[in-house]
Amino acid sequence: MNATDNSTALWLRRFQPTADSPVRLVCFPHAGGAASFYRPVSLRLAPGADVLAVQYPGRQDRRLEPCVEDIGLLADRIADELLLLDGRETVFFGHSMGAVLAFETAWRLEQEGTHAPKAVVASGRRAPSTTRAETVHQRDDEGILAELMLLDGTNAQILGDEEILRMAMPSIRADYGAIERYRCEPGRRLRCPITALTGDADPRTSLEEARAWAGHTEGRFRLQVFPGGHFFLARHQAAVCAEITRELGAG
Repeated sequence: MNATDNSTALWLRRFQPTADSPVRLVCFPHAGGAASFYRPVSLRLAPGADVLAVQYPGRQDRRLEPCVEDIGLLADRIADELLLLDGRETVFFGHSMGAVLAFETAWRLEQEGTHAPKAVVASGRRAPSTTRAETVHQRDDEGILAELMLLDGTNAQILGDEEILRMAMPSIRADYGAIERYRCEPGRRLRCPITALTGDADPRTSLEEARAWAGHTEGRFRLQVFPGGHFFLARHQAAVCAEITRELGAG
C-alpha cells in the first residue's frame, strides 16, 4: 500500500498509484471500520480518481494509538490532514459513522475556505439533525456482537475468531461511543451538494431520516434507495460506485 506522503501516511491511505488523476475521492469508514474497507472502491475507480481512505487511530496498524472518541475532534484532525494535500476537485464518501465524519469534515473545510469537497455522498446514516437514544457502546462484548450481527457488517469468519475480535473490540466500542454521543450543531449546513444513499431495510436509518439530509445543504440534494440493510453497499458495489462517479464528474 502506498501512503500519500510522509506527513499524511498515518491518516490517508492510497491503494493505487494515481498521482495524475484529475479528481479525488476521500472515503470515511464506518464505526469499527478501517481504510482497507474501501480497497474495492479504489480498484473500481482508480486511476480515473485519486482514491484515499481515512485510517482512524486505534485499528489495524494504528491499533496501539488511542482512539479519538469525539466526532468533532476526529473531524478536526482529518481536516488538518486534508489541508496538506493539493487542491484538486474532491468528493467525500462516508458510510454510517463515516457519513457524519464526512459531513463534519466538509463543514470545517468550508469554514477554512479551502480544500472543501465539491460534493458529499452520505451512505447508511440518518441525517445529523436526527437523533435516537442509542447506547450500544455501554453493552458488554456480547451485546456489541449482537449489534454487529444485526447490521451484517462484519465478516462471519471474524465474528468467530476470538483473537481478532479481542483486538478489534476497543475500536468498535470507542467508535460507537463517539457516534452515539454526537449531536449536530443546530442549523449546520454545507454549501456543497449532498447525495444520501440508504438501504430500504436498514434498522438504523428510516427513509424519513435519510431524507432529512436535505436540510443540511444549501445546494442540490438527491436520495437514492437500495434494496438491503445497513451494509447494502456490499451487495450493490457497482451501483454505489456509479453514484460516486456521477458526483466526481459533476460540474
